[in-house]
Amino acid sequence: MSEERKSPGWGRWLVIGVVVVAGLGLVRGNGHDGATSADPAPTATAPPAGTTPPAGASAAPSKPSGRYDPADYAAPVRQYAAEAGVNPQLLMAILYNESYKPHDPELEKAWQRSKPDASFGIANMHRAAFDDTKPGRPFASRQWEELPDDRNLAVQAAAWHLHDLAGQLPARPSVPLSRDELVALGYNAGAGNMLAFARGVKIGSQAQSYLDRLRENWTKSGEAVK
Repeated sequence: MSEERKSPGWGRWLVIGVVVVAGLGLVRGNGHDGATSADPAPTATAPPAGTTPPAGASAAPSKPSGRYDPADYAAPVRQYAAEAGVNPQLLMAILYNESYKPHDPELEKAWQRSKPDASFGIANMHRAAFDDTKPGRPFASRQWEELPDDRNLAVQAAAWHLHDLAGQLPARPSVPLSRDELVALGYNAGAGNMLAFARGVKIGSQAQSYLDRLRENWTKSGEAVK
């Protein structure tokens, strides 16, 4: 989500993926006579209707899988956007913008071990941003390391981070950009750059690319959260 971030090369992700798959194979091993002994993956069960999640917990704990489509998370996007008082279309567009890399939990953790400043979760949130956002929020007791395994938490944290960025904007920015566009630039480039852009400082090439993708994703994001 940082402007200085370079989109990781798919070749490097492939290498990480091969290492992770190989590692998982070694850990699981094979059963007797060559039969695979992997345990079945646990499935997430939905809480009974009308059940209120415990404080700090995601509304419906998500079980990440290999396939990821931001539109699949329209329900938590609507819920947490309302909780944080932000535009759900903006939050969904951020998820689309941040879906450029594989969001498999094991791949993310493996990548972070080789690149400690990497971001986590489907909203690509960095540790500092998460830790700065969570105090006093419903997820205050949660940890940044949980983001890859709990996609609802990732959506909730991103929603409140967008809320905090929006609160820093001047009432009347000096540029012909919408407040949502400026907040998206803040999500990508940081609050300081967002405020500079709001004053009329020229947007850099990477931030402009992020803004262009946001505009490309805007219509389908609106459709997803209807």
